[in-house]
Amino acid sequence: MIMLDEPSLGPAPLMVEQMYEALDGRRRTGLSILLVEQDVYMALDFASRAYVLENGTIALAAASDVLRHDDHVRRSYLGI
Repeated sequence: MIMLDEPSLGPAPLMVEQMYEALDGRRRTGLSILLVEQDVYMALDFASRAYVLENGTIALAAASDVLRHDDHVRRSYLGI
């Protein structure tokens, strides 16, 4: 298992893209990855399953595709 906390904060965008490509390769081998990420778009694109935390509690838990289309997530986190 790899655990990452806000890996997209700090590095240049190209480095972040390369890091996620490398992580995707590891994930495809069956490695579990626990990712804490405030970049919601990046997190939902990468993760197969996601959790939305509000005030320290799990507000929503579902497949990333489901969360991407959830009205609450779209309004609150995606600005749509």
